[in-house]
Amino acid sequence: MSDAKKEPDEFDEEELIRSEFDSIVSSLSLDESSPTTYLDELDRFDHDGFVQPNPPRQTLKGFIHSAKSAINRWLKRGYHEDDRAAL
Repeated sequence: MSDAKKEPDEFDEEELIRSEFDSIVSSLSLDESSPTTYLDELDRFDHDGFVQPNPPRQTLKGFIHSAKSAINRWLKRGYHEDDRAAL
């Protein structure tokens, strides 16, 4: 079946696809004379001046107090089925 001659319509469609591809490729510029690349621009990125927070260390007593406070706030909320949290 693959040895059968192509229909004139099929040939025209393939030729049209090839000509479209050739026109797209011919319009591409492969000039690499740019002084910087995309990776160079990423290296110069300022990261919006973000400074990572550094909270103070907590004592054991303070940690237990904040955990107890968080659990009490969670229990006072009411309906808990949709939050997928479990104690």
